[in-house]
Order: sequence, then C-alpha cells, then structure tokens
Amino acid sequence: MTMTSIPAARSPRILICRLSAIGDCVLTMPVAVALRNRYPQAWISWVTQSAGAALLKDHAAIDEVITVPKGWIKSPRAVWRLRRQLKAMPYDWAVDPQSLTKSSLAARISGASRRVGFAADQGRELAPWFNNELVNRTADHVAEAFLQLLQPLGIENPEVDFQMPVNPAADQAIQNYCETQMGTGRFAMLNPGAGWDSRLWPLERYAQVASFLGGSEGVSSLVAWAGERERNWAEQIVAESKGHATLAPDTSLPELVALTRRASLFVSSDTGPMHIAAAVDVPCVSLHGTTRAEHSGPYGKQHVRLQAYYQGGTSRYRRGASNEAMRAIPVEWVCQSIREILGRSDQSMNSADAA
Repeated sequence: MTMTSIPAARSPRILICRLSAIGDCVLTMPVAVALRNRYPQAWISWVTQSAGAALLKDHAAIDEVITVPKGWIKSPRAVWRLRRQLKAMPYDWAVDPQSLTKSSLAARISGASRRVGFAADQGRELAPWFNNELVNRTADHVAEAFLQLLQPLGIENPEVDFQMPVNPAADQAIQNYCETQMGTGRFAMLNPGAGWDSRLWPLERYAQVASFLGGSEGVSSLVAWAGERERNWAEQIVAESKGHATLAPDTSLPELVALTRRASLFVSSDTGPMHIAAAVDVPCVSLHGTTRAEHSGPYGKQHVRLQAYYQGGTSRYRRGASNEAMRAIPVEWVCQSIREILGRSDQSMNSADAA
C-alpha cells in the first residue's frame, strides 16, 4: 500500500468499499460514475481485493484503487496498515455496497463520518453496526440497489452507467488476435465457468449450443476460460462442438474485456465475465439456478435471462448445493434465445443499411 496525496480542492473525499467478486465490482461501477457526475471535484477511492483492481485502475470515475490481500481482515497487521492508509486521506464519506463485516470495517477504519450501507437483511454480519446511515433496499436488480445507497448523499435515481474502461495495450493485443485468428465474421462467446459449482451448466450442452450456432446460424463460438480447471472444460466443449468452437486465448481481465467487446453474443451462467459482457453492451443469454435471474442477471433489456426454477436457501447452502436447477434449463431454451437475439441484431443491421 502506498500513501496518496491529493489537492485540497478535491472534495468531498469518498471511499467505495467493494472488496471481492469481479461481477459485483462490475455491478458497482455505476456507483462511482453517479458520484463523479454529481460531484465532479470529488476524490473517489475504491478499496478492493486484487482480482477486481485490474478492471478498476483505468476507470475514468475513480482516482485511486486501494488493494488489500484476501483474508486481510484476519490479520491485525493488515488491518492496521489499511487503517493508517485510509486515515491519511481522510475521507468524508464511505459507501458500502457489499455491506458485510469486511467491507464495513474498511469504511469504519477510514474515519469517514458518514458511512452508508444497507440495513438488515441486505446488510449482513456486523455491517449494520459499523455503518451509520442505513438504506432499505427496494430495487430488484443489484445494480439499481447499489445506486440506492447514494440517496443520503443527494443522488436520486441515477442511470445505470458502467463506463467500462478501455486498456489500450490490451485492446491492441486483442485486435491483433482477432485479425489473425477470428477473421471478420461474427462470433459468440461461451463461458462455462462459474464461481460456484452450483451455477455450472453441463459442458455437453455448451458444445450443443456451439454446434447450433455454427450449423444453424453461421456464427462461430469462442470458449472462454480462466485457470487450468476451466481450460479443461473449454477444451472438452471445443472437442464436442463438431468444429464450430475455438478455444479462447489466455487473457488478463482487461484483455477479456477487449475480447468480449468484439463478440456478438455471450452465453454464460451468473458470473463475472457475463456481467462484463453486459457492461460493454454485448447481448447475453444468462443461465440461473441458485441466483435469481431478476436480481443478478445481466443488466439491460437486450438480454435474455433463463431460469427453470430458483434453488433457494442461505448463501452458504446455495454455494455448496448441486447444480440441479441449472440442469433443468434445456438446450432448446438457450438456442431459441440465441435465435431471438441474433434476429434482433439482423433487423437492426438491415434497418441501418436501409437508412
């Protein structure tokens, strides 16, 4: 951690506390954008774990990204170091979309006099005690719910605007890859991985989707992956796709963003890459089992969210549950949704050509 000095004219000083989950970091970006729009002279910092930092460091609405190691809250030394860095600012306000103990503790030790988080039950663990201005969530989608936290700070009903940053080096690398490997045709991205095993859709069904896309729609598929486990899954999908799918290259998060921007369609369960796709306005077919489609599906009207039924329970139970609710989503639903999205895209292109 390094100390950052800022000009005295930059005010108010605001800390966003969203420490983990890439998808939730993406869904919190509109909070930073709304704060920047309402308070253009503000200094806006964001405290996060290292996974999300790669996406946030180039964001136009954010002045500073502060990273903490995973499990920092269990280390008195790490807590003291973070407190020392945050107190050196000092902050006027802290906004805590995560509203768990670890995020609200970061807000508390920042010294911010106003610490806005969710009231129980959305605010969990010790968050309702560490935060001192509590908001009751009424919005369905989490992106809109996070923005409700800005009401006490004078921001009413802001638009959901992600402003996903473009990393020039990553964008150029992906441009080179697409020109040499993908050609000029449309391609879809399939993302079989997920943070929870209960969110996984069967691999053979992704392969069937790739075969449908290539054989019936003339659209090739690129299978995304991260880590050795997901690479093995992606290779299996490619092998069973009847020649219609290709293994995506190994990418950093900024490179994944750049690659996703160029896709015509994204098919995935509820996971970080899917929210990246929605944030860069790529139409998604999202698959839901242990999360509610209306709460955490891709944000926007251009997407199709599929759910046979909600496999409920506590967060801990749902994380460790089987993927039976995901397996209840048939391939036919996904293919029908793909045809609907691609049909809308074709109509839009024809209308543009006619104009």
